[in-house]
Amino acid sequence: MDGPRIERRRVIVEGTAYWGTMEDATTLLLDDGRRVDPTELVHLPPCAIPPSKIIAVHISYSSRSIETRNKPAPTETPTYFTKPFTSLNGHNGQLIKPEGIKYLNYEGEYAAVIGKVTRNILPEEAWDCIAGFVPLLDMGAQDFRDTDQGSMLRVKGMDGFCPIGPGIVTGVDPRKETLRTYRNGLLVQEADIGEETIWGVDYLIADLARYITLLPGDIISTGTPAHSRSIDPGDTIEVEISNIGRLKSTVSAGPAPRAIGIGHPPMDTPEVRRVALGFDERVREDLKANYRAAAKG
Repeated sequence: MDGPRIERRRVIVEGTAYWGTMEDATTLLLDDGRRVDPTELVHLPPCAIPPSKIIAVHISYSSRSIETRNKPAPTETPTYFTKPFTSLNGHNGQLIKPEGIKYLNYEGEYAAVIGKVTRNILPEEAWDCIAGFVPLLDMGAQDFRDTDQGSMLRVKGMDGFCPIGPGIVTGVDPRKETLRTYRNGLLVQEADIGEETIWGVDYLIADLARYITLLPGDIISTGTPAHSRSIDPGDTIEVEISNIGRLKSTVSAGPAPRAIGIGHPPMDTPEVRRVALGFDERVREDLKANYRAAAKG
């Protein structure tokens, strides 16, 4: 977190992947010395190497706990789930909502990317193990909530359900920043990270590293505030972490799987709706109004 703000992006230029450093909002200095406009380029997830693990915490914001559990902390200590590497997606990428999925929920978050082998550390030592921070969208097909409640595998693990980017940022303390999520340009989530976070990223990393070796490139996502809701094909969803970046994804309709009748189908049950639709009575009025106004249907 010390030093000037530096943002590194990974993009495709003329069919080849390159790393570069942002000089200003419209200039990316590639490592080979060329300067390009990043707004015209395909962005890749800003990972130096494929992560061996993507780990996310279930609930770590007080507003989310109050909305879903009606208490300021969900549990005494954090609980986690994992997302597969194939769920990674880049800035300006497409989120595919397969036919038959009714509830595709957004969760705006920020994540820490691990920078060195990390095991058996104290929370105050975690900061030296972080390569940088990225905005992240933890997308979820809540239709599988009944059957995959424990693992969250099909809920959170579908292809492309973990957009990150546009870049990885150092020199910024996320505890001093604000998280905002936008549906079609309208604000639908907002939180002061330092005020709302129940367990900081340093706590999460130290907790996980008690028993699990974290490797360079691993991604630790830190949870979302209140008002996770479902979105539709044609919607754009963006998460912005002030001074870190603004990540954008667009929802597109996809076909149903070919293996009809195989496995558990997507469901629309009271438990699915409880999570997908949330508890509007415990959410800010402006966020609810913006969500409704942003609907295209």
